[in-house]
Formats: sequence, structure tokens, C-alpha cells
Amino acid sequence: MLSPQNFVKARLYQNEEAVIQDALRHLLRARPELKIQLAVYRYKEEKVSLAKAADLAGISWAQMKDILMEQKISLRLGPETVSEAMEEIQSLREELSRNKYQPASAEFSL
Repeated sequence: MLSPQNFVKARLYQNEEAVIQDALRHLLRARPELKIQLAVYRYKEEKVSLAKAADLAGISWAQMKDILMEQKISLRLGPETVSEAMEEIQSLREELSRNKYQPASAEFSL
């Protein structure tokens, strides 16, 4: 059976961490539903925000909200701390930039 160390010894990767990271990247690309399941887990257990969970899953905030509701998971609406608020703002900005949405006015800038 192959191990990460085999790849390092063959000088295909610098270290075992790089092997694992590359393997995980390929796994999540091949099975995108795992990203969503992991994001749901982190929302429930690690208390990441809805926006952060959506970002981790690679889906929109609205899609993540729908998935959580389908699974009968209580929504925590609104950030509890300033850092959570900033995290949500950043995640939403990233989503907007991916969708190339430009607000009509600058009143949303911080």
C-alpha cells in the first residue's frame, strides 16, 4: 500500500504534508459534496458563520442556508462578535467579486 512517505522518498513532493494537501484537493474536486458536508459539520460543531460555511462549501450564502434548513439545522442569524461580522463581510465580498456584481452605490463600503 502507498503512503505519503513513498511520494516524498521518490522526490515527487517535498514533504508528507504536501502529499496530503494535494490528495485532499483532488478528493474534494472529484467529490464536491464532501465540501458541503464538511461545511455543514463546521457550521454545527465549530460554530463557523453561515457566510463562512458557504465559502468553505464553495456555494452561495442562500444555497448554504437552504441546505441547512433542509437538514433541519437551526440557523444562527447575525454575527455574535465583531470578528464574525468582519468575516461575513469578507466572505460576501468574495462571493460578489466571483459573481462580478458591482453595487449601485458606494454606501456599502467599509
